Amino acid sequence: MCKLASLLILVCVASPAQWLHVPAKSTPHTKDGKPDLAAPAPRRPDGKPDLTGIWGTESPKYLANLAADFKPGDFPIQPWAEALTKERMTGIHAGEESNANCLPQGVPRIDATPNPFKIVQEPDLVVILYEAFGQFRQIYMDGRSLPKDPNPTWLGYSVGHWDGDTLVVETTGFNGKTWLDQAGHPTTDALRVTERYHRRDFGHLHIQVTIDDPKAYTKAWTVTEPMQLLPDTDLIEFVCNENEKDLKHLGKK
Repeated sequence: MCKLASLLILVCVASPAQWLHVPAKSTPHTKDGKPDLAAPAPRRPDGKPDLTGIWGTESPKYLANLAADFKPGDFPIQPWAEALTKERMTGIHAGEESNANCLPQGVPRIDATPNPFKIVQEPDLVVILYEAFGQFRQIYMDGRSLPKDPNPTWLGYSVGHWDGDTLVVETTGFNGKTWLDQAGHPTTDALRVTERYHRRDFGHLHIQVTIDDPKAYTKAWTVTEPMQLLPDTDLIEFVCNENEKDLKHLGKK
């Protein structure tokens, strides 16, 4: 059960009945018995990299500010979007964030939350199960095209293909209601997100994210988020309390 506390901190209590310490048979181990995260990345029978596993961000850096790597003046943001971001950074709009209202965080922000996600990989479909709010994404690998006039959604519509050992995912069809990060960088319904998933070894996954939103940014821009495998564990139930009483105090002095 999770409760929304002040300052947008989610306080979670795990049930003791969860499967949190069940070693996976496929996990390689070092001589001292610990999971060998530096072992070679596994592959599926078809030769493609196997991205299966439970992953978590290595740092809250990009959750706080997805544009953290840009030098002052180099970030390609439109004036209105920059002004809105600065206003949101004061905290006065904290109660308007989607996740503060038990609504999806959006893509790619959901990848950078403190809660892990599980990748389930099949030849024609990759599913990502997010512990945060119990959400999921379906990435279709069957050759279909992105929808031309989709019903706008929080997490968009995703299709994928392999580029060598990298899974490339294209996502469109967003509703433009999410923030890219806690700093408040905005999105619009023109957002297109390209994610490149590359498992460099058994325990490390890089997600290169390209944001292309011509209504909010002057050109497309890219960041790379490092993820680490969380072996011998599983996702736990995450319930967002819609009756939370702290929400009304967010953004108030």
